[in-house]
Amino acid sequence: MTQSSRRPGPRTWWAALAVALAVVAVVAVVVGVNGQQEAPAPAASTERSQPAVPAPTGQPGTPADAPPAQVADPVSVGIPSIDVTSDLLRLDLNDDGTVEVPPLAPDDQAGWYQRGPAPGEVGPAVILGHVDSAEHGPGVFFDLGALEPGSEVTVTRADGTVAVFAVDRVEVHPKDDFPTLEVYGNTDDSQLRLITCGGDFDSGARSYEDNVIAFATLTGTRPA
Repeated sequence: MTQSSRRPGPRTWWAALAVALAVVAVVAVVVGVNGQQEAPAPAASTERSQPAVPAPTGQPGTPADAPPAQVADPVSVGIPSIDVTSDLLRLDLNDDGTVEVPPLAPDDQAGWYQRGPAPGEVGPAVILGHVDSAEHGPGVFFDLGALEPGSEVTVTRADGTVAVFAVDRVEVHPKDDFPTLEVYGNTDDSQLRLITCGGDFDSGARSYEDNVIAFATLTGTRPA
């Protein structure tokens, strides 16, 4: 498959995404049990903050005047400060229109939502990962809440280049109040969102009540 055919255009992508976001809690579903380890929470100064974001204009997800250029698909992600190195799965939509999440497995991996921008393209690229599971313990993004502004995130791409991002902030939001526009809305540069679960664990629903979201901005590219 060529790069020009690997992802739908912005209009098609947004239509699919609008359906996916109808159930906001699926962006980072995780199954757990009572007594699981507690993942780090972001610093109080960044938790639940509400920064202003641009309202969608043109095609949401990329600015109206964004160039059509694409970059190579991502193949792995690294976050040195929390000792994360993971190959990236390709995530799409489930049959019911919800966003796929990576499978729970012993070799837990993060996944890139392939209907959105690739890391390094203009717009918000989205990578999802589990915080933990009942069977396998801490997940690939267990320590995501410990990231601080300036923490480096690298995404290696299929052409051998590495997109380098710096974390801007980390937020916690209830799953029933997911910040859709902040995560998926228009940007005029290359952005990255890393998403997992967090907050209190609801034993009845067998899921966490919140999402932990790290927002990052592209700072450059380099050879692998």
